[in-house]
Amino acid sequence: MVSPSPAEKKKSLSHQAYQLIRADILTCKFMPGEQVAQAALVEKYQFGTTPIREALQRLAQEGLVRSIPRFGYEVSHITLADVEEIYELRAEIEPGAARLAALRATAQQMEAITTSADFTYTYGDRESYTRFLGLNARFHNAIATASGNRRLADLVASVLDELLRVFHLGLDLKDSAEEMRAQHLALVQALANRDASQAERLAREEIESSKERVLAALQQQFAAHGALSPVERLQR
Repeated sequence: MVSPSPAEKKKSLSHQAYQLIRADILTCKFMPGEQVAQAALVEKYQFGTTPIREALQRLAQEGLVRSIPRFGYEVSHITLADVEEIYELRAEIEPGAARLAALRATAQQMEAITTSADFTYTYGDRESYTRFLGLNARFHNAIATASGNRRLADLVASVLDELLRVFHLGLDLKDSAEEMRAQHLALVQALANRDASQAERLAREEIESSKERVLAALQQQFAAHGALSPVERLQR
């Protein structure tokens, strides 16, 4: 067995550091706007300076952090424009995917969707949030896949991944566990009934309530930091 070269080991460590920091950003362990010093990350993750620096450069290219001269990095803010654009896209594609799934899903796909629908989270438990959002993505992706349109399913998966950070903020706002569980179960019932119009309507309502939670969470975050909210900045 050939041992990895020093260059391969370096690349592997950088990738590990990237994955750990990225996961902590996406799950809001590092909050939007939080400043992070490279030295602090070296200590936190127990990697050398080079893997951490390369991980941060990669995250900066993805837009998850931005460099602050003579300090380090700042976790990218979530703006009102970001949320409006992503939810506008979500509202265009997911209800359509639900409508098509009601018409096209195979019996096997319908069984998988039904089985994956009954899940919840524990309010205030961030590890529970992570598990919940993983199951949530699997549920919505299963519906999109059942639409029979591969490109549509890929787009839904991409949008849900981009929303992961704001989903975490929305869950922290208030305990909506039972409300969200009920929405999922109602959507499954419409799909099982092959009621395309009802499935489309319920998907749209779920997206709207999710958007309201996220916007309220953003308002709360800006208020906690004594800054103008996205809405207030827009009005000025």
